[in-house]
Parts: sequence; structure tokens; C-alpha cells
Amino acid sequence: MKFSIIQWNCRSSWKKASVNTLWCLLGCSIGDFGTIYYFQINQIEWPVYAIMILAILNGLITSVILETVILSFQMPLNAAFKTAIGMSFISMIAMELSMNIVDVIITGGAILTIEVIPIMLFFGFITPLPYNYWRLKLYGKACH
Repeated sequence: MKFSIIQWNCRSSWKKASVNTLWCLLGCSIGDFGTIYYFQINQIEWPVYAIMILAILNGLITSVILETVILSFQMPLNAAFKTAIGMSFISMIAMELSMNIVDVIITGGAILTIEVIPIMLFFGFITPLPYNYWRLKLYGKACH
């Protein structure tokens, strides 16, 4: 099935892709926000780009862990880990990059405020959603 042949108006697929994306967003946000918050409250003087890279890496790690745990209820742990890594890693990277780019644009980077968090979450959700929908329609594969 080619990219242009996919039906982009399937509500049930958008709903499934949205749920999958929300689980990924939860996992990514835990590590990402936790890292930024840690540096922020402890006033650790690191370059913004270093904090953001660490936040992205931690977000990827926590997302893989969360997705592996969720999938482990449906399949063996080894298969759950391979599925978490293989099926959604591109989505997680896009999500992490978009959230951190928003943070840099709005706050200068590595600063969490009540105003920036919802915007980061919005862009973290909306950025990988079309890819997750496409993958679901093309391969019939979802992260969860």
C-alpha cells in the first residue's frame, strides 16, 4: 500500500493512533519533563543544549520502558521490548524533538512553566500522530 492510497479519513484508525500516541507522549514526558525539572529546581548550570539532549534521551528511555510494561501484558517481555523499540522509536524521536523545540522557542530552553507545558504536550502529540496513523493503516501495526 502506498502513502497516497491510504484512506486518511478513517475515524477508528485516528482514534487508535491517538491512543497510541498518548501512551507514547506519557512515557516521553515523564523522562523529558523530569530531567528539565531536575535541572531547573536544582539550578544546575549546564548548557541548554546539553540539558535538552539529556531530556530527550531520558524521554526516549522512559517511553520505551512504559511501552514495554504495557505490551508485556499482551506478549512476552522480550517481544514487548522489541515491539516498543521497533514500532514507535521514530514517533518518539519526532515527539521529543518537537516538545524540546517548542521549549527552546518559548522559554529559551530547559525551563518548564505552567504556560509552556501544555504547548509542549500539544506539539508532542500532534507531530507524530500522522506517522502513527499512516503506520497503523499501512501495516496494521500499533504500538499498543
